[in-house]
Amino acid sequence: MRGPNDVGGTPDGPVDPEPHSLTFWEKQIDALRGVIGGKKIVLTDENRRYVEALGDDVYNTLTYYQRWTAALSRQMVDKGILTQDEIDAKVAEIRARLAADGELDVEALAKERL
Repeated sequence: MRGPNDVGGTPDGPVDPEPHSLTFWEKQIDALRGVIGGKKIVLTDENRRYVEALGDDVYNTLTYYQRWTAALSRQMVDKGILTQDEIDAKVAEIRARLAADGELDVEALAKERL
């Protein structure tokens, strides 16, 4: 059985080979993964397993760094470093701040969830 990451030999659209700039939060998750990996809290293979375990639906709807974020969140809970409630509270705090600053389109987010 193929995992969501195992797409070799399957038909798909063209690959965009052009480099793109990372957003601020993508740079943050990349740096965070580097620090956590350097401290041996989460190893690369372990991260890969968590990303692949997201399942087809989640894996195929998230971007590359969104997958990293989802996997890392789950790893922190599973290792007892953070609780899901702590993660949820921080996400709510950040969303509220971004919405208040006009940096988050709350209506678009609500439509995505429908």
